[in-house]
This record gives sequence, structure tokens and C-alpha cells, in this order.
Amino acid sequence: MPVESGSSAAARQAKQKRKSHSLSIRRTNSTEQDRSGLQRDMLEGQDSKLPLSLRSNLMDMFSQIEREFENLYIENLELRREIETLNDRLAAEGQTFEGADLAKGALKTKASHSTSQLSQKLKTTYKASTSKIVSSFKATTSRAVCQLVKEYVGHRDGIWDLSVTRTQPVVLGTASADHTAMLWSIETGKCLLKYLGHQGSVNSIKFHPTEQMALTASGDQTAHIWRYMVQLPTPQPVADISTPCEDDVDFSDKDEADGEIEGPNDCPSIRVATTTLRSHQGVVIAADWLVGGKQVVTASWDRAANLYDVETSELVHSLTGHDQELTHCCTHPTQRLVVTSSRDTTFRLWDFRDPSIHSVNVFQGHTDTVTSAVFTVGDNVVSGSDDRTVKVWDLKNMRSPIATIRTDSAVNRISVSVNQRIIALPHDNRQVRLFDMSGVRLARLPRSNRQGHRRMVCCSAWCEDNASCNLFTCGFDRQAIGWNINIPALLQEK
Repeated sequence: MPVESGSSAAARQAKQKRKSHSLSIRRTNSTEQDRSGLQRDMLEGQDSKLPLSLRSNLMDMFSQIEREFENLYIENLELRREIETLNDRLAAEGQTFEGADLAKGALKTKASHSTSQLSQKLKTTYKASTSKIVSSFKATTSRAVCQLVKEYVGHRDGIWDLSVTRTQPVVLGTASADHTAMLWSIETGKCLLKYLGHQGSVNSIKFHPTEQMALTASGDQTAHIWRYMVQLPTPQPVADISTPCEDDVDFSDKDEADGEIEGPNDCPSIRVATTTLRSHQGVVIAADWLVGGKQVVTASWDRAANLYDVETSELVHSLTGHDQELTHCCTHPTQRLVVTSSRDTTFRLWDFRDPSIHSVNVFQGHTDTVTSAVFTVGDNVVSGSDDRTVKVWDLKNMRSPIATIRTDSAVNRISVSVNQRIIALPHDNRQVRLFDMSGVRLARLPRSNRQGHRRMVCCSAWCEDNASCNLFTCGFDRQAIGWNINIPALLQEK
């Protein structure tokens, strides 16, 4: 039997390697072809009303997304390995320099400084590249910090706005597209009063700072001021308040039940306003009380904001200048300042502190509709926009924001807590997120198939003095939700 020489055997092995390599390349290409063919077979076998070409494009897009995610995942693993290697290097250098003489002190300091800078740069790059992926897998804040306490259900259509009274008794007010405004007991979730005076969608509700009066703005081109008197029911036991999160009704069941809600039929109602404010030629989208409660400001789709005297109902000033429809207005809690926001991507600051001079400043900090701009107790303005950003401004220097929050969805009517100045962001994508004034994310409110909003969240409102619920949100799922935010624990986790 012939025996192969060493050189011929090596040549044969090399030839087999090249052959197997070419086979693997062809196998890879054929795998991709088989995969695309398999996708086409799956598409043809599925019963769908979509055209085959459209379905094929969708599958290709999903495949591209999967590949991008896989590439990011591999890149993150490599970055993690680099960080671990660098940490080992740092530890090794620390041991080496420990035994060095004092003459090498300068070299040691320089090497440590450059290495720490490189380490910090790598860590920053790693965090930036993984933030989006990690956030999707990170567990939400524990229920001990952010807990759903009460749901307020009774409106027949979406809820645009909500507010909490500033006088006793403390109740929750909601403004809905079903042409009504309702007052609710915060503790029991029971409707206490219904206002039926508007002929169009009720777009906002705000309460007088010292009296039992409410201000509502409507799609019927008017704003109404109406007085209310309510009596709070007996609070339920604490055990009943803490259990709504465990409701066994799934979202699909709730959506079917929404059409059957008759509303609180035994709820008292008011049909006539104390004062009707008429001057706008379009939808009145928002209204608010100026400090002291003797004047109110309204914002409309007719591109103007109007300042009224409450006692006489007379128009004091018409604030014009926006190029498109207004979306919101807000007043300063202690000064005669008004901020209006608009679809023209700007918000304007109106100063009425000097009766003889009414100055206005225009701010162009966003690239899409400014959905709301609100004052804080300090000298700050916080603006939210459909461009998916929220910006914090200093009233003393409004040239550029002092903080910018970038999100993944359009932001609606935001609110800022008085004491801790925590910003609550309601989103189009059904999420509610909490940030501090420097732009650091603190929490995302729990949302699952058993709790939270299931459609766009329109507005948020804080009530820090309430023991059971200190944050309220509402949305187009026809409900308002009361949350208990453990603010000390939230700030400690920060």
C-alpha cells in the first residue's frame, strides 16, 4: 500500500481546507437564499389581506431590524470586554507602581490620569450605545416607589385635562371630549359633580386659588366660570385603596366594557355657568387663573390669547403674535406672568407686572408643536413638544435651555411638582415618565395589561399634599388615574 510523503499530506490538508472554506461560503449564501425563500413560502401560506409585495417588504424590514439589533449586541459585548481588560490593566498598573521608587511619582500620576481618562471615555461610549437597548429590558421602578392607587372612570370620551382644587375640600377635576367636566372624590373615586354647560368638547379645567370656582375652556369657542359645592363621601378602608393594581380585568375586557359605561347617573349636575367669556373665533383650548384670581387668560385656535376681568367678564387684552393655533396657556403661581404655546413651534412669555408696559418674549427652542409650557415655583419654565423633547429654561436667561430631555414619543401637557420640582411627562405612546429639573430620569410609571393607561396620555397634575394620591394622569382611554409616588425613595434611587 503506497504511503504519502509529509509534503503531499500537508498539501492535501490545505486543499481540503480551501474546499471546506468555499463550501462554507456557498453554504452561507445558500442559507440566506433559503431564508428568503422560506419567508416567501411562509408569506404565501399565511392567510392575510395584505398584498404579497407589501408583506415581503415588511419581512425584509423586520430582518434588517434583527440584524441591526444583533450588530449592536455584538458591539456592546466587545465594549464590555474592553472595559474589563482596561480594569485589569488599571489593577495591574496599580500593583506595579506601588513597588516603584519615589522618583517615578510623576510618571505614575501621568499614567494613572491618562488611563482613567481612557476608562471614562470607554464607559461613556458604552453607556451611550447601550442606553436604548438596556432601557427596553430594565425592570420598571418597583411598586413601592410608583403605585397605581385609584382609577376614575365615568366619562364617555377621552379626557383632555385634569386639575386638583387648591382649597378645601380637595377634589379632582377632569375635562372631557364628551362635553362634560366632572369633580371626583380622590379617596373613593366617586363622581361628586358634573358640569353640563358646554356645547362642545371641554378642553381644560382649572380651579380658583381661594374660592370654590372652576374655569373650563371648550370647543364651543367659550370659557365658563362656575361655582361648585361638594360634600366628600366617607373614605374607604386603606386596604381597598391599595388593591386596584391587582384588578383581574384585562385591557381587552376593559375596552369592550368602555362602550357600556353609563357614567355616574346619581351624580349631581350643573347646567348654567356663573360667567361666560366670549371673544374667540375658534376653539378655546386652554384657560388659567392669574395670581389673585381676579383675571383669567384663555388660549384659542384663532391664534390669540385673551385676558379677561372675572367680575365684569370684559376683555382686557388680546394677546396676538402667534402664527398658528395655540395649544396651551399657563400662569405664574406668584407673579403676573403668562406663557402661551403654539403649533408654530414657539412659546411666548407675556409680562403684566407693570400695568403700563406689557412686554412679550418669543422663544424658539423646539422644532415641532409646543404642546405645553409651564412655570415652576422658582424662576424656571418647562416646555414640552411634539418633537419628543422637554426643555428647562431659566427666566433670567432664556437664550438657551439649561436642560434638555429627549424621549421616544411626543410629549403632552406636563406638570412640575411644587416641593421637589419633579417633571411628569405624559406621552402619546401611553407612557408617563418622571424627570428632575436637570434632565435625569427618575422613573417610569408602571404600565401593563392590568394597570396604567392603554391609549394616549394627555395630561398630568401633581398634588403633593394628598396622602393617598400625589400624581394624577388622564388620557384618551376615558379614565383618570391616581398614583402614589414615594418621592423620598424616588430621589434616593437617583
